[in-house]
Amino acid sequence: MGCSEENKVTLGAYMLIEEANHWWKNAKQRLGAGGAAITWEMFKREFLIKYFPADVKNKKVVEFMELKQGN
Repeated sequence: MGCSEENKVTLGAYMLIEEANHWWKNAKQRLGAGGAAITWEMFKREFLIKYFPADVKNKKVVEFMELKQGN
């Protein structure tokens, strides 16, 4: 089942609550200035920059690589 780019953005935004929803309303105005279409890739990029910055991602990668299997 496919989902259009526009629907992906709409559904992704629908799932946001509280502060994230307020953030998206502001980001949407900035990204869609002049009537520009907001793609799913744009939505994902902005969301990850805001809520999963590179330093956190790198820390999680290191934690994962250091996992050891127990009994």
